[in-house]
Amino acid sequence: MFNLTKNEILRGSGAFNAIHSKGRSFANHALVILVVKNELYKGKVGFAAGKKLGGAVIRNRVKRLMREAYRLNKNSLRRDCGIILVGRKFLVNAKFKDAQKAFLDLCNRAKLIKP
Repeated sequence: MFNLTKNEILRGSGAFNAIHSKGRSFANHALVILVVKNELYKGKVGFAAGKKLGGAVIRNRVKRLMREAYRLNKNSLRRDCGIILVGRKFLVNAKFKDAQKAFLDLCNRAKLIKP
């Protein structure tokens, strides 16, 4: 029910580049979310953390926070689009509840929450 399967995760630079170039972006202090309506990426999600955030340990922690926020809320999200979550500097020292609040705020702005 709350699992995040391998089939749901975006893989490969081609998929990331396609969503990055064609997607609509929404941002707040903690995250950037890119959304694209495309049958090819339907129900897929990707997680990114750039090298500006820090070393591998820090980047992996930021991605874990984003992944967990998505995983716990994925059943309330629309599944007709592809999503990329990009972490910002705020998430480096953030607690999970702050990351989840930022994620849900962006989902509301992007109209990803099911009615």
